[in-house]
Amino acid sequence: MDIQLNDIALFVEVAKRKNFSHTAEALDMPASTLSRRVTELEHGIGLKLLNRSTRRIELTPAGQAYFERCLPLVEQARVAHDQLVAMAAQPRGRLRVSMPSSLAQFFLPEVLHDFRVQHPDIECDFDLSMRNIDPLDNPYDVVLRFGPQPDSSLVARHIVQVQRRLFASRQYLERYGTPRVPADLAHHECLRATMDDAYSHWELHSGATTETVAVSGRLAANNISVLAHLANQGLGIAPLHLKVSDGSGEPVGGKDLVQVLPGWRLAPVSLFALLPSRTPPARARAFLDFIEPRLATCAMPAGDEGELAVRRRHRSCTP
Repeated sequence: MDIQLNDIALFVEVAKRKNFSHTAEALDMPASTLSRRVTELEHGIGLKLLNRSTRRIELTPAGQAYFERCLPLVEQARVAHDQLVAMAAQPRGRLRVSMPSSLAQFFLPEVLHDFRVQHPDIECDFDLSMRNIDPLDNPYDVVLRFGPQPDSSLVARHIVQVQRRLFASRQYLERYGTPRVPADLAHHECLRATMDDAYSHWELHSGATTETVAVSGRLAANNISVLAHLANQGLGIAPLHLKVSDGSGEPVGGKDLVQVLPGWRLAPVSLFALLPSRTPPARARAFLDFIEPRLATCAMPAGDEGELAVRRRHRSCTP
């Protein structure tokens, strides 16, 4: 039986994405060539591995069993190959990253110059959106998303917890008064990410004390920079990420805002990197290794360095 190991690797990539076009784009090869190679593999084995349709493919029972046995072998071979390649060359190629526009606006401009200096052979292609993206069906090396992620076959790597505080403009506070306790927020215009019920309560923490407050408001936006702009215009109280890398402790996008309830903080939001496998390409590993400590600096207020160290010791990649 004359079976090429490269064809097995191609089958594994197709089986992960269940789409020839997306797989061909990710591998930078013609879809017709990819289909022919997988068909030749099926003929060599003597069993049908895939059920094809015009829009999607599915694994046959034989294909599922073959995929589960071959996947770890292909990943181990890729790790061995990447380790040797890394010894001889810097990470290179086109890096495709999807991230929320709010994260990109306050973070990317500050770090991209240094990243390009360290990795001149990496081309960066960024998608700035909030839409749900499954890297197995799309040509992204890294997808960055805030908040809990649904269970899937993806590898979710915890990057950092982003700290948040409440801010408002001076003119808003002069007109409507300054909240003294969390319960006062119920009588104010609160700027939220969405009008959905899931965002109608804010959980605030002060030391070991936690209070949950029902909030409301006539404006909502799922972009931190927009919320900061609305707050700057005196339209309400906004939960904003802290930008503390320069030691200022200012909110992202809100230089002239005043912190509300300074003794209280909102629950931090976790940032995850969603990866198609535990062995991402070298360019993706280089990007994550570069941004992680810098995001930690931006996200962690002074005095929380001990908490950051604990999280680093316990961080792991979980599927």
